[in-house]
Order: sequence, then C-alpha cells, then structure tokens
Amino acid sequence: MSETNVAATKPQISDISLSRRDRLAMAALMFSIALAVLDTAIANTALPSIAAGLNTTPAASVWIINAYQLAAVATLLPFAALGSVAGHRRVYLLGLILFTFASAACSFSGSLETLTASRILQGIGASAIMSVNTALIAMIYPSKILGRGLGLNALVVGIGFAVGPTLASVVLSFGPWPWLFAINVPIGVLALAFAFSNLPKSDTSGHKFDATAAILTAIAFAALIFGLGEAAQSASPYRTVPALAIFLIVTTVLVRYEANSAAPMLPIDLLKRPMFALSALTAFCAFAAQGLAFVSLPFYLEHSLGMSETTTGFVMTPWSAVVAIMAPIAGRLCDRYPSGILGGIGLACLAAGMALLSIAPAGASLGMIEICMVVCGAGFGFFQSPNQKALMSSAPKTRSGGASGVIATARLIGQATGAALVAFSFGIAGEHGPTLALLLGAVFAAVGCVASASRLLTR
Repeated sequence: MSETNVAATKPQISDISLSRRDRLAMAALMFSIALAVLDTAIANTALPSIAAGLNTTPAASVWIINAYQLAAVATLLPFAALGSVAGHRRVYLLGLILFTFASAACSFSGSLETLTASRILQGIGASAIMSVNTALIAMIYPSKILGRGLGLNALVVGIGFAVGPTLASVVLSFGPWPWLFAINVPIGVLALAFAFSNLPKSDTSGHKFDATAAILTAIAFAALIFGLGEAAQSASPYRTVPALAIFLIVTTVLVRYEANSAAPMLPIDLLKRPMFALSALTAFCAFAAQGLAFVSLPFYLEHSLGMSETTTGFVMTPWSAVVAIMAPIAGRLCDRYPSGILGGIGLACLAAGMALLSIAPAGASLGMIEICMVVCGAGFGFFQSPNQKALMSSAPKTRSGGASGVIATARLIGQATGAALVAFSFGIAGEHGPTLALLLGAVFAAVGCVASASRLLTR
C-alpha cells in the first residue's frame, strides 16, 4: 500500500469521537464536578445569610467553609490511592452518594454544629469525586483527544465559579439558605443515574490500601490547610505555627514510611519525574496566583479604586467567564501542541494582567480594568487543560490515580496558599496590602510560566 493510501486510511484527530455510553459517562462526571464547584462558590457567597439564619457570629460561621476545605484536602490523596486499589469508578460513586446525602443533611441542619458536621461529610464526598475525576476522564477519552475532555472539565469548572455567586443570590431571593444545599440533591441523583450504568471500570493496581499512610496523609494535609486558613484570617502565630510544624513533621515521617513503597500515597515517585514535577509546580503557582487575585481583588477594587460592591461583582465576572470560554479551545490545542508552550503563554498573560492591575491608577477607567480581567481569565484558561494533560500523560497508567489526586491537591493547596498570602500582605503593607497581593500573584504566575516553559527542555 502506498504512503498516500496509508495516510488516507489513518484516522485523524478530528475523526475520533466518543460512543453514546462514554458521552453519558462524561455527563455524569460534569454534573458531579459542577456540584463540587458550585457548592464552594455558593457557600462562600451565602455565608452572611447562613450565619444570620443560624444566629451565629461571622467568625464562627467561617468554619462552614473551613470544615469543607479541610476535609476535602485531607482525604484527596488517600481517595486517589483507594481508587487505584479498589477502582476509580467505585470511589467516584461512593463520593457522589456521600456528597448527595450530605447535601440533604446540610439543608435540614438547624445549628452551626450540625451544619459543620454535614459540611465535613460534603467535603469528604467532594474529595472522593475530585480525586478520581481526571483519571476517569483519561479512561473515557483516547489519549489523542484527551485535551478535549480536560477542556470540557475546565469549562464546567469555569462556568461554576462564574455563575455560583449569581445563582446563590437568585436562590436566596426566593427562599431561605437551606435551599442552596437542597438543590444539590436532584442533580446528584441525576448524576448517579448516568454514572451507575455508564462509567467505565478501571483495572486495579494489585496493591493493598495502606491505612497507616492514609492516616498520616490526612493529618499532614489537615494541619497544612488549618495553618494556612488561620494565617489567612490573621490568627495568632500560636495557632498557625504549630499547625504548619505538624505538617512538616508528619510529612517527613510519611516520606520515610513510604520510602520503599511501589505506589506511595504521597506521590514522591511521580514527583521524581521532571515533567510531572514541573507540571505540578506550574499548577501550584497558577492556583496560588488565582487565590491571591480572588481574595484581594474585592478589597483592591472597592478600597483602592473606589468601586461599589455591585460594580466590583460585575468587574470580576469576566475573569471566570473568559476562563470558561478559553478552556475548551486550549483543550483542543493541547492535542496538537506542547503543553509547555501553551501553559507558558497562558501564565505569561496571567502575570501581565495581574501586574497591570496592581499598577492601575486610582482614576483608571472601567474599560481598562475589564481588559486586565479578560487578559487574566484568558491566560488562566489557556494554562489549565494543557497542564492537566501534561500531568496525566507524564505518569504511568498504573499511577493515574495518584496523578489525578495531585491535580486536585495542587489546586486546593495553591488557592489556600494564595488566600493566606493576602493576609500576610495586609499585615506588612496595611492599606496597600491588595496591591502587594496582586504583585505577589504576578510573581507566582511568572514562576509558573518559567516552570511551564522548562518542560520544553525535559524529556
């Protein structure tokens, strides 16, 4: 057969499509990840209303958010490891059932204590979903078009963050705060209906689940998130420093304990791979920059630039909206071009946009600020899908669960680090804290850009 005929019969990327069952499986995954993202955005927005409804103080009500984040991050890597042992599908279904049940429990909570306990269960359920979500997408999509699936996932995440605050406001205008959690239940049931019959079954690793490593991992990351959360709220060093010290000590013990493990829960084996390590660093830097921006921008826009609360909300919306637009575009491009180039371009745009925001004069026009937001959103959206593909493709298939867990862990820890650094910025710069935070965000994005571009030199 001639070379021309061979080329003609070889399937092109554009010719590859998913079966009906795979499309339904993806629908289930997108419903569930939308639930996890929307729940975070909605709870943050509605926190004052929830605190008022439960007759509790704003300081105490913060635990409604903290409990969810702490439970989610502490259990991400253990669930990722469990997915490799028991199957990603089983862990996902367990997480979705728990999340749906916990959402119903949240809607019936009549006190801060019961709501906080229900939010812990919600966080554990969301963790199980997020820990294996990317691994399941990699099973559904052929490697040649994996970027499309990751782009669709990033699109759903971007839309969730963009519409979450608005959706919370709409729901609260018609009913009390428990409705915010009750709406998760029918969506969760619908996702379960799709997932049970359509999600693919994964091969198991043959390793046993290490309960000791799981406990050490949970303690280490719970301490880290608690410490970062306390720092973000400018808490006493007597609470922050011991928590971070516990993280360092337990992590050291965990690394030594898993030194001879073929599939360590804390994926040191994957981080020894230069491509994977650079991709993980890129993700952490990008999400730290995003965390710095999202926490500091309301203060910056209202206090430094003199905007109203309503105007601030409209000005910040383009960031998430453009992320949602760019994510599927970047997902298709990363099936053709190196992730190092795409991620580098995206984070260079993010760094430039945040730097421009930080030096905007007090009389800056609304149009100029909106352009900076669009540049930031486009840059972040351009980075996300290619970087996720680089993380998944640089890990062996037997370690896809660990790689999937790292993606979610890097996102949550990066965002928590960014929020903590905003508090640090206020502590050392006072009223100029938001400006310093935006500059720090630009620095993180620039470091991420360098890390991304460095992958071009790595095999």
